[in-house]
Amino acid sequence: MTPSEALRRTFAVVLVAMVAASCSTRPGPGSLKTSDAPEHGAQNHTILIATTRERASEPATYFNGERANRTNYAVATVSVPPSHKPGKIEWPAVPPGDPAKDFTLRSAGYLEGRQAFKAALEGELAKRKPADREAFVFVHGYNTRFSEALYRFTQVAHDSRARVVPILFTWASRGSVTDYVYDMNSAQIARDALEQTLRDIAATGVKRINILAHSMGAYLLAETFRQISISNNPIPADRFGFVALAAPDIDIDLFKQQLKRTGKPKKPFLILVSKDDKALKASSLLAGGKQRVGRYENTEELAALGAIVIDLTQISGENAVNHDKFAQIARIAPEIGETLLRARLGENAGAPSATGGKLGDIVGRGTNLVLTVPKTILSAPVQVLSGQ
Repeated sequence: MTPSEALRRTFAVVLVAMVAASCSTRPGPGSLKTSDAPEHGAQNHTILIATTRERASEPATYFNGERANRTNYAVATVSVPPSHKPGKIEWPAVPPGDPAKDFTLRSAGYLEGRQAFKAALEGELAKRKPADREAFVFVHGYNTRFSEALYRFTQVAHDSRARVVPILFTWASRGSVTDYVYDMNSAQIARDALEQTLRDIAATGVKRINILAHSMGAYLLAETFRQISISNNPIPADRFGFVALAAPDIDIDLFKQQLKRTGKPKKPFLILVSKDDKALKASSLLAGGKQRVGRYENTEELAALGAIVIDLTQISGENAVNHDKFAQIARIAPEIGETLLRARLGENAGAPSATGGKLGDIVGRGTNLVLTVPKTILSAPVQVLSGQ
């Protein structure tokens, strides 16, 4: 077998695994029906939305996977059932679902333009205490439908117990494994819209902007940050809180070049990696064998580039692709943050959990940190830093 034949065979195997994972029941057009049934202890989350997706003509869909010629805006409220299991989305078998056991759309509607979006954000900020007036922006990855992005972000926001205002930036992914190139081009097209959205958020009374970008969304965010940094009007660094790149689908050489052009961030990026990520393995094969940042084996080098690396390799994924592990650790995000802060300050970071283990092994100090999250941590109680 020639090297090229071996490469094609490996890519085929990985693609089959990705298709198998994506062929489980997925929400299609018409899945976003609203429910006014009693909530039965469910918790509501209001999500502001900015998108380069086209408005959908189908009812109960809102946005499709095609590219709009302008940025669209919306707001949605999604309830999470009291029986929710961290890291999971309890999809309704039949929309709109039962709020007692399913994620359920309670309300949704379009916002007409940037000013309406900013006014809605100001309204959400005003509902919170001054200390909680922060934004949490989520940028999804490749092969993601609008409903999937909305419900996934709701799950992450809920599990992380964040009191900040959640904002979904959703670009025109078609939600199909075979549309990788279309999705990549859509992500590139969305750079200006994401930049404008971040500027609009910064122009409100928001205290800080926190960002989580997944997979190809991390590529979009890194490109947008580069674009902002070389503009004549960069956004001040102190307007940002944490910036996390989860399983970033970025060529490692391109990432190095991006950082070289923008300089080391004043606040290091959080990069969530997993060396068994099959989606990024397929992406690497498509890119001529170049490693992707989210699967990069030299985590210490990533840390030296100005990142804090959280290695999730030991955690088992929800499916065979291992590309969405970030969603499983949302509930321990505050504990991870506290552990990393103490490590950067040179304090003891080996915080014991209630099971007697550690939150993770840390290599390095200061900004050059690598935290390896053990597979046992997800079975531990949420209060992994209790007793400290």
